[in-house]
Amino acid sequence: MHLVLKGLYFRLSPNTRKTTASHNRYRLPAGATSPTTPPLQAVIKHFRYLIPSLTMDSIDGASGPSSYLDCATTTTEDADTLRRSRILSSMLYFDVPISKAPIIYSTSYDISFLGIEKLHPFDSSKWGRICQFLIENGVLEKTHIVEPLEATKDDLLVVHSESYLKSLKSSLNVSIITEVPPVAVFPNCIVQKKVLYPFRKQVGGTILAAKLAKERGCAINVGGGFHHCCANRGGGFCAYADISLCIHYAFIRLNISRVMIIDLDAHQGNGHEKDFSDDRRVYILDMYNPYIYPLDYEARRYIDQPVEVPSGTTTDEYLMKLDEALEVAGSAFDPELVIYNAGTDILDGDPLGRLRISPNGVAIRDEKVFRFANDKNIPLVMLTSGGYMKSSARVIADSIINLSKKSLITMGGTPRTN
Repeated sequence: MHLVLKGLYFRLSPNTRKTTASHNRYRLPAGATSPTTPPLQAVIKHFRYLIPSLTMDSIDGASGPSSYLDCATTTTEDADTLRRSRILSSMLYFDVPISKAPIIYSTSYDISFLGIEKLHPFDSSKWGRICQFLIENGVLEKTHIVEPLEATKDDLLVVHSESYLKSLKSSLNVSIITEVPPVAVFPNCIVQKKVLYPFRKQVGGTILAAKLAKERGCAINVGGGFHHCCANRGGGFCAYADISLCIHYAFIRLNISRVMIIDLDAHQGNGHEKDFSDDRRVYILDMYNPYIYPLDYEARRYIDQPVEVPSGTTTDEYLMKLDEALEVAGSAFDPELVIYNAGTDILDGDPLGRLRISPNGVAIRDEKVFRFANDKNIPLVMLTSGGYMKSSARVIADSIINLSKKSLITMGGTPRTN
């Protein structure tokens, strides 16, 4: 496809845009007749991440057909080379002894900040309580838990911009992202230690989980799933884009070229949807309540398979829609890795999710996703994501226990057999 924009010449290959049979990433303007030609604004938006200075005004003043394309090619190659170098030099991937279970957790995950963490409905101690329930049940030994490393600045720069990471040095910005206003009044050094360090440890856990899943068949990061954060913006208690980071590491370190995100948190995963808006290597199935946060209509255009479950949806209806969605996804895409965002804010009574799924329904949901991956011999990473009731920890633990009983996860660390 060729476009001439007032002296600036573009050639867009078919692979430039991510499309599926169900939707096109570029919406046609009223009266358009060609289904293959995107509107001018969409083209500009697509190239803006390659050429930060590209605007309508700069197009008007373009002096020749190669004025921006040469710059774009160089910028892209340099960025890809730097990203690859950062990934290959990262310490987040390390060998896990076979004696360990494919369960990743650190006591550093849990956030305790003078009690002000209780001002947010999210249970910031649920991660530790999940593991405690598993240990008390006898399905997990404390010494078998895998502890991840903290994601460093260089690790985070694989996806995030320098300007975004710099913005986190403002306690006010962090308070807005975490939705806890009092955080704004604390010195940033304290905010880094008490809030952002736990998040960075969870990012390390999500990234490591992909390596462990490739080796064992599946892995659970008892944390992570910060699906409202993208490369340049955080929100909804999500400060780092751990899902996007995990996938980019898998592309390079695991030689994986196709990833499916199955996002079953009650909220739309607008962060990873924006990060992979034009990446055909990533297929996104997002099953979410369309009437709650984040109401990101732009990001919804980037979902390959959107499944809307409105407020009040009950267990039977939810599970029926999930069955249909997994069948469609399995036919539409052949992934080499599944990232499963398993939020428990779908539970009946959750104040933010507004769905009516029973605890047993959550366990059945998780089992269905694990079976989907297991039947196709696809490594699966599970993240615990959102959940705003104290009961969430118990429900997640019970679900993991069910997965262990059904032999869908081996807590003893037995290697995967192909």
